[in-house]
Amino acid sequence: MPFLNANGIDIAYTVEGGGPPLVLLHGASSSALEDWAQQRPLFRQHFTLYLPDARGHAGTRWDTGAGWSRDDLVDDLLAYTNGLGLDTFHLAGFSMGAMTALAFATRYPDRLRSAIVVGIDVEPEPRRSVARRMMDPERIERDEPAWAIEMELRHGPVQGPGAWRSLMAAMAADVAVQPMLSAAELRQARLPILLAYGDRDVWAPLEHVVALRRQLPDARLFVAPDSTHVVLIRQPALFNAAALGFWRSIGALEATS
Repeated sequence: MPFLNANGIDIAYTVEGGGPPLVLLHGASSSALEDWAQQRPLFRQHFTLYLPDARGHAGTRWDTGAGWSRDDLVDDLLAYTNGLGLDTFHLAGFSMGAMTALAFATRYPDRLRSAIVVGIDVEPEPRRSVARRMMDPERIERDEPAWAIEMELRHGPVQGPGAWRSLMAAMAADVAVQPMLSAAELRQARLPILLAYGDRDVWAPLEHVVALRRQLPDARLFVAPDSTHVVLIRQPALFNAAALGFWRSIGALEATS
């Protein structure tokens, strides 16, 4: 796995496929290779995929004691794509990565050809309450020990033993104080955007999602039935079809084989 020094950190990433550039951002506590595992075989037939690990995750070393914020992740993405020489690119993000993607789209719309935003809300609740409950390290170790083991195996080798605990706490703390994107900011995201959600996503109620779509200049909405927050993992066939349909509708696949 190569590394790219960007914004003061060595970002671990994978590149695969061929075609226009598509950057895939993962969710909190995971990695890009894992979260997008069921999309990669299809997407790399049409795009060159760039799959970076976020700071403090998997192969990208970062001590969360030095600070953690959504804006850091947006700055990381800007520096990473600058370092790769990607003047414009397609972007897709899930959960934490979706918030990064949407914030990036409001600040740097001219850099993006399109964006897919999966499973985030721009209202403080229920997002803050869910993060406080679900990302509590003590609760995870008590109620979901298998997840705790999984995170130790994923992050421990590079971040250090037990680093996932401070990572989860730092991310929950950021969600608690994170400024929400305003209507004025959302109007700056002047590019084609697909919003994708499960209809039973506890992080993002559907009424919030519909309101978000109305605030974006050029957004489509896909809702997977009988699905939760991890729609791209639980309903990959539906999600993948929606993604390709979106890209076809904006002409993003016309130059690919």
